[in-house]
Amino acid sequence: MQLRNHRLMSYHGLPNWPPVWTWIGGEENKYPRGEVGMIKEVRLSEVEPSDRCFLIIEYAEAAYMGCLLFDDRSFCRTISELLMNHCGYSIQDIGGLDVGQTP
Repeated sequence: MQLRNHRLMSYHGLPNWPPVWTWIGGEENKYPRGEVGMIKEVRLSEVEPSDRCFLIIEYAEAAYMGCLLFDDRSFCRTISELLMNHCGYSIQDIGGLDVGQTP
């Protein structure tokens, strides 16, 4: 199953992929939406409960941050590690990664 469609890619019943992007620097804000840009950095929250990770992407010569919130903390860690191993990939390609049926 693709990451973008996995049943655990959600928070309180709402899908979390792709995240909402917030401009954090670079050229002017292009207000990106959806599976855009290239992943540059991933950080698992160090604040308990560890139920979220932060993604930084580059898009149209600017940097943006998104947050993925999860109900399942174990799946959050699994996805965070997967994303960390895919820095430099496009968000669209990452959304299409096969993550199996369950963690």
